[in-house]
Amino acid sequence: MMHAEPLPRGCLSDRDCKLDRVCEASRCVWPLRPGPVAKTAAATEKPKVAAPTAPPPEIRVAQPPATLPAVAAQAMFRHGPDHRGRSPYRLPAAKPVVLWAYETRAPITSSPAIMDNGWIVVGSHDGRVHAVDREGTQRWVALTGDIIFSSAAVVGGIVYIGSDDDHLYALDGREGRTLWRLRVGACPQSVGVGPEASRCDVDAGPTLGPDGTLYTGGDGIYAINPNGTLRWRFPTGGHVSSAPALLPDGTVVAGCQDNLVYAVAPDGSKRWDFRAGDDIESSPAIAPDGTIYVGSDDGKLYALGPDGVMRWSLSAGDDFRASPAIGDGGVIYIGSFDGLFYAIKPDGTLAWTFRTGDRILSSALIDATGAILFGSQDDRLYALDPDGRLRWTVELQGDVDSSPALAPDGTIYVGADDRKLYAVGAPTK
Repeated sequence: MMHAEPLPRGCLSDRDCKLDRVCEASRCVWPLRPGPVAKTAAATEKPKVAAPTAPPPEIRVAQPPATLPAVAAQAMFRHGPDHRGRSPYRLPAAKPVVLWAYETRAPITSSPAIMDNGWIVVGSHDGRVHAVDREGTQRWVALTGDIIFSSAAVVGGIVYIGSDDDHLYALDGREGRTLWRLRVGACPQSVGVGPEASRCDVDAGPTLGPDGTLYTGGDGIYAINPNGTLRWRFPTGGHVSSAPALLPDGTVVAGCQDNLVYAVAPDGSKRWDFRAGDDIESSPAIAPDGTIYVGSDDGKLYALGPDGVMRWSLSAGDDFRASPAIGDGGVIYIGSFDGLFYAIKPDGTLAWTFRTGDRILSSALIDATGAILFGSQDDRLYALDPDGRLRWTVELQGDVDSSPALAPDGTIYVGADDRKLYAVGAPTK
């Protein structure tokens, strides 16, 4: 016998809402911005929408071969399971321009992923996964049941992405068709706002392991087989919104909103935990020597050994919610809600800072030359040289909370709160 899910309970205050949304009439909404939002051609065309995903489809994907295709440089959040944020491609040396803007129906905070054929896949708070080609033309749209904070991971022509409807989706990369979806947790309220509605949201990653295992979060840390079956679940004391990272021995490291960083063995058993002073919403980054770097809402960046013992911490003026990037010489790069972007030496001493005009949630990308790229809530995309000098900045039309992706030809793809996915690159001749 089927039972209807209870109606979602609305928000009670702004604290029930994620990011900068505010509570109005028991609903989390984005504050209105002055002025009209221009419509792009992609937004006015009738979208190609994949078939609805309710009721849950049966799993139709066979186990992949033992040897998986290589994961491309920007095929998942932070580029690899160690989350170092390194790209093999080069940023433009001179100031680029906006080549095109593809508009969705709500803000974009997830990081774009680039498929092998050059298409860009990104989730939006409109509850849809959008696939756009290199010219900015929509190729398909797949519906989910709630907003999307998760960043896509792509391998073997399959797009994996989470939704705040408490499901992890596997989509056909050519058509957007749902291959399978797995419900994470059993929260009685799967959509809506508030702590109970958010506890099982699939915001984290997913992170692809070398053997094809998918790691994500919700009401715990999850390991999921490539065919959509559950391998294991590790329970936590709060919502896991940060993408898990992997140590070289397969240990899974993830932060949680119960103030803890967890290390979980490949079989799903606990190895250790580390307590910070507030929520952990930053995704960990793993250095080549196994050092774990992770930020916290207590305003500290922590360096932990592979055994979970703290080596040092560095304090900023506000939350660290961006994820660290690790550059040449082990320098750690990360932005803070205090509006500063930090470069920190491996011993925990400060190398330099760069000030932006507002909070930084975007996680930095490091190109092949060591240049650094990130966004800020001052509506700008910044490129810095390795010594912290400004190379160039491009102004967009909304907060840049999305973490940018870099294509082989140097084109940058990034989302913004004005509902658009931007392509930024050298001017076309």
